[in-house]
Amino acid sequence: MYEHVRLTAWVRGRVQEVGFRWWTRSRALEIGLVGYAGNLADGRVQVVAEGAREECERLLRLLRGSGTPGRVDGVTEIWGEPRAGYDGFAVR
Repeated sequence: MYEHVRLTAWVRGRVQEVGFRWWTRSRALEIGLVGYAGNLADGRVQVVAEGAREECERLLRLLRGSGTPGRVDGVTEIWGEPRAGYDGFAVR
């Protein structure tokens, strides 16, 4: 049995207006996660993903990897209990 979790990650760098949210959505859907990616006023992107911990960790590795659009300078994350209520993975 997999532990289900909620990952909230804040991605900083040149991550707005470069297709980063749509890229994140595609990766999350491929992995099987639900949640959203949204731009923040300070230039970061907030990613909220729920699913099996192993799958959320996979998304986090991708966010920190070299294959993202734009330029990721850093990712800060927190882990929590899933809240459910997401239908798919949205771009906000």
